[in-house]
Amino acid sequence: GLFNDGKYFDVFTEYAKVDTEDLLIRVTVHNRGNEAAYISLLPTLWFRNLWSFGMMNEKPAMYLKEGGNDFGLLKVDHYWTGDYHFYFEKPSRTLFTENETNTERLYGQPNRSPYVKDAFHTAVQQQRFDWLEEKKEGTKFAPMYEFTIAAQSSITVKLRLSKHSLQQPFVAFDSVFENRIHEADEFYQDITEAKDKELFKIQRQAFAGMLWSKQYFNIDIPRWLNGDSGQPAPPEARKHGRNHQWHSLNNEDIISMPDKWEYPWYAAWDLAFHCAPLSMVDPQFAKDQLILLLREWYMHPNGQLPAYEWAFGDVNPPVHAWSCLQVYKIDKEKTGEGDIHFLKRVFQKLLINFTWWVNRKDHKGNNVFEGGFLGLDNIGVFDRSSAIPGGGILEQADGTSWMAMYCLNMLEMALEISQYDNSYEDVTTKFFEHFVYIAESLNRIGEGWTGSWDDHEGFFYDVLAMPDGRYIPLKVRSLVGLSTLFAVLVLKKDLLEKLPDFHKRLKWFQKYREKNNAYMVIEELNDHDDILLSLVPRQRLEKLLKALLDEKEFLSNGGIRSISKLHETPYMVNIDGQEFGLSYQPGESNTSLFGGNSNWRGPVWMPMNYLIVHALQQYSEYYKEQSHVEFPTGSGNQMTLGEISNELAKRLVSIFQKNEDGARPVNGSEKIYQTDPHFKDLILFYEYFHGDTLRGVGASHQTGWTGVVAELINRIAASSSSPKGGEKRVKEIMVA
Repeated sequence: GLFNDGKYFDVFTEYAKVDTEDLLIRVTVHNRGNEAAYISLLPTLWFRNLWSFGMMNEKPAMYLKEGGNDFGLLKVDHYWTGDYHFYFEKPSRTLFTENETNTERLYGQPNRSPYVKDAFHTAVQQQRFDWLEEKKEGTKFAPMYEFTIAAQSSITVKLRLSKHSLQQPFVAFDSVFENRIHEADEFYQDITEAKDKELFKIQRQAFAGMLWSKQYFNIDIPRWLNGDSGQPAPPEARKHGRNHQWHSLNNEDIISMPDKWEYPWYAAWDLAFHCAPLSMVDPQFAKDQLILLLREWYMHPNGQLPAYEWAFGDVNPPVHAWSCLQVYKIDKEKTGEGDIHFLKRVFQKLLINFTWWVNRKDHKGNNVFEGGFLGLDNIGVFDRSSAIPGGGILEQADGTSWMAMYCLNMLEMALEISQYDNSYEDVTTKFFEHFVYIAESLNRIGEGWTGSWDDHEGFFYDVLAMPDGRYIPLKVRSLVGLSTLFAVLVLKKDLLEKLPDFHKRLKWFQKYREKNNAYMVIEELNDHDDILLSLVPRQRLEKLLKALLDEKEFLSNGGIRSISKLHETPYMVNIDGQEFGLSYQPGESNTSLFGGNSNWRGPVWMPMNYLIVHALQQYSEYYKEQSHVEFPTGSGNQMTLGEISNELAKRLVSIFQKNEDGARPVNGSEKIYQTDPHFKDLILFYEYFHGDTLRGVGASHQTGWTGVVAELINRIAASSSSPKGGEKRVKEIMVA
């Protein structure tokens, strides 16, 4: 192809600030080929079109002013933002048009004017510029440069957008870039724990992708439903279709996107994962993002968080509280002081969201949650967000697990705040008790009760409750069952000593349940030890870990697969005469569910692995050195849960590292990505990864939640440099 022959231009655009509103822009174009080649370069400045939609009274303008001998000057007038000056090195020509829709090209309707937004494209393709050069002002402008670049050579164009009127706009241009590059190097060196240069490069590119994925996002649902002023009315069906119940939603903010190329809209649960690595470089932005989704113009009046643009009412895993805690902890570790005000702000709104979950997703009031879609696209044998076959109700192991995790997140948050404001101590008991009820519902075994746990197979499964009273377990071994690991929290002895009222209530509740022969969440309770709150009892944890850490099932060289390899033999189930099934698909999806462009039936997904790493670390904090488990299963090699957590983190990071052959698994078999000097060190952070080869799959710029690898790198580096923790008394030794 073209890339293999080097017949392409490689364009680098760099930005550096002189001051808050003074931006330097450097565009460098490389000819990678072995022959000289011609290129037209049009750096473009334009106004967002608000005037055509009745949102702006005064149309802004751009027009040329007298520049210098070696530069041109564009005056930029906008009554909202004020005036700017755009300086550009002398071009071949200057072009103006208007940022107006080409209705003829789109709709077959005549244009009011030839000066439409894609006029530059037409001019370059037809090599006709006179009609654009005649225009002396507009709302879209480009200086056009024409170069014939020699083989293996490059050219550079300098631009500057500034509030200031300058006589020599490009003086000290290169030195400003050098200073900013040096400052950025120092900034990231201060953040990283990695001593290895290769790991540092991976981490820094992950941070760059996270920051580059910020985007202005604007949607006003009433305006979208009813149409824009002066524009054709939308179809009447829109008022009764998707998102019509979100009249209160009006977003206009800078938001972290999943992937600005393929998914240029926010997704609530993606955003929660984004905020962990973002908090390492910009904790205030991370906190502001989490607060933003809880504001009245995002959160529905009933308490639901908006899922994503296509269907704000869809249900994604409730990880917002978890993310708030992660950001709080990372910021506290960085600054030495926790932002309690931030925790209080989010806690109040999360209470509303938690109540929405309890009221809407627990159909029997038995603390078994349905949830629906829950973000894992095609992981089930049928579409979990649509009508269930046979009119049944799907009692989801992961729906219940997510809510148990939510309970513990809220409990931990309330306990942290209570150390500074004891009025929050009352609510701590509420979340502890709610967690106990959820844990009981998931683990209960008894006559007339079909729970999610299969003791013989050692796994949690979804259960389909049919209208006739039958219960059909859906025995797919997937992240759905493994998600039960996420709900775990260690209550430290020193914290309990600071909150005696909570500790007293906790012990009373435990004794009350023991007296009434109820399910016991706390397996050991005395006044002198830490307390482990876990959705999974110890004996079941052993069985789950055996599957989790089995290379014939979930464990790959690059983390945990979304579905067990045992399903290379397809799983099939008959529901009221209909056959449903799935099989292990480690790479691209083989179904059209959810568009077919994502796949949860085998690949490695970074966010879920990130939660598993965190969960194992929590278990390790309780069991310490006495938690030896076989890793991998069947190997005879014994490791602590802390060591396994660290090993999983290393496997996840290894996806992006060079192996012994100098190749990065993420790049698969593409030779150009593995060996070409212009590609091999530019790392793409894909949406998910092949369950066997670890090749990147899906959206290729989804640094978003895949960006958590930046935090994993620090975690690995910190664990390798810190001494092992002290011994702790634990009665049982876990052996999987």
